[in-house]
Amino acid sequence: MRAVLHSERARLTALYGSLLVLAGGGLIALINILLRGGLYTRISGAVTTAVPGTAFERAAVEGQPLKAVPAQRLPPGAATPTREQLQTWAATRNLSIAVESATLHELLVVSLIALAVFAVPSIWLAWWMAGRVLRPVGVITETARRLSGENLHERIGLKAPPGELKRLADTFDGMLDRMESLVGAQRRFAANAAHELRTPLAVQRAAAEIGLAGDPPPEKVARIRSKLIGVAESSEHLVESLLLLAVSEEGLEATTAVDLVALTEAELAETEAAAAGSAGGAGPSVVRGFEPVSVVGDRALLGHLVRNLLANAVRHNRPGGRISVRTSADGVLTVSNTGPVIDPADVPRLLEPFRRRAERQHTAGEGAGLGLSIVASIARAHGAKLVVRANRGPGGGLTVRVRLPVTPAPHRTASPQES
Repeated sequence: MRAVLHSERARLTALYGSLLVLAGGGLIALINILLRGGLYTRISGAVTTAVPGTAFERAAVEGQPLKAVPAQRLPPGAATPTREQLQTWAATRNLSIAVESATLHELLVVSLIALAVFAVPSIWLAWWMAGRVLRPVGVITETARRLSGENLHERIGLKAPPGELKRLADTFDGMLDRMESLVGAQRRFAANAAHELRTPLAVQRAAAEIGLAGDPPPEKVARIRSKLIGVAESSEHLVESLLLLAVSEEGLEATTAVDLVALTEAELAETEAAAAGSAGGAGPSVVRGFEPVSVVGDRALLGHLVRNLLANAVRHNRPGGRISVRTSADGVLTVSNTGPVIDPADVPRLLEPFRRRAERQHTAGEGAGLGLSIVASIARAHGAKLVVRANRGPGGGLTVRVRLPVTPAPHRTASPQES
């Protein structure tokens, strides 16, 4: 009972009921005020007696009926009323006051009784109206109460006319969509991370147990040693990528002005050298288009962002392919590359951790599938807008655009082209 009395429905009932009762009381008060101001005038103007004072008194004592006629004005020239006229006026005044008092009293009593009777259905109607208004809130509350990680697919699906509560229910459903997507992504991340970490451990165990069994020759030991070192480096790179992803998800602690052109050129030089070394000097051609720009952010994280974009463009390119790297004065970094033709519907999946365009082959130089997810995480940490689209035509590949916040003009640093 206490819970009901302290519920929102009880509060709304009290509010609606009070408003209805106050409105009824105000209407009664207004009617009484208006009648009190004009009732006496109407009664005294409509009721009078033509019987002289003595005849009036005799008739009142003897119980004879009085003949009432409308009030009349004094004839012209009669400046002073006669005694009988004064007695008639006094009788009319007394009668008017008595009728007015009785009428107002009766009206007040009837109005109060009507108000008391009216209050009962008003409070019931207010309770019913409050229940109708709060019914969607109850549906939302019950849905939220029974939701868990196992039934995030449930939705309110409120069928109601457009309004605040309908928008609230739709917003709650949209939040559930995002939560379901996030929980699903986290589950896939945990499963994929476990798989990615288990694979090198299994390779190391197999190499140690099988390759080093018995008394292997020195050449075999050297090959196994090289294999173990390669797997350890791959595992180390994977762990570093996971740590970088976790750090970028935490946000930025401090920001500085970063020359995006100088940063991109430095990362591009390292990427070109690594690509030329791994491909025997035949890496993809690079098209540059740099406009001086300074952005606000964490230099180390922005370096990882550029490095991952360039590494992704090189790794997923084709022989004799091309990479285009551009910056614009409004803080947009664009990296485009040729490569396999990608279905535009698959592009959003590539931004999730451990998601690849094709199944992993466990070959040398194959990434862990964290490159674009790290880019997306760093972009979110900087409040940047990330747009990824698949290139049309036979060239294929991806185009990634990152719009970073630009340093305010008075604090921009000079780029190498400006110095």
